[in-house]
Amino acid sequence: MRIAVQSEAFDMGAEANRFAAAVQGAGAIVTFTGIVRDSASGDLDVMEIEHYPGMTERALTTIATEAMARWSLADCLVIHRYGRLRATDPIMMVATASRHRAAAFAAAEFLMDYLKSRAPFWKKEITRQGADWVAARDEDEAALKRW
Repeated sequence: MRIAVQSEAFDMGAEANRFAAAVQGAGAIVTFTGIVRDSASGDLDVMEIEHYPGMTERALTTIATEAMARWSLADCLVIHRYGRLRATDPIMMVATASRHRAAAFAAAEFLMDYLKSRAPFWKKEITRQGADWVAARDEDEAALKRW
């Protein structure tokens, strides 16, 4: 299991290949990469992401450990960036490996829902009109409740 909270960009392909090369005994690997999307009006300059070092890594380790046990994963990867990001920049990546695809998909969705709704990151969208903190969305909360 690897948890990375970093300001640096990551290479999705290289991370997926490294993850796959290290996995033993899996029949399925699922990867997901989240991308910074532009605001609805198309005027996003940057998204600023803040976190508390130490606290964030502990929270992500706790949820990844839960996923590992709940779905008997062979391995798990969570990468999340912080700092100033632009539209189309990769913001996060999840990879899960298990003996069967259903468990790999379910664990990946669980981790993604957690990252979207509960992980201790604070996001601010900065546009030409000003800056606004990104608020929790009802559909994200509903997605998390299914777990």
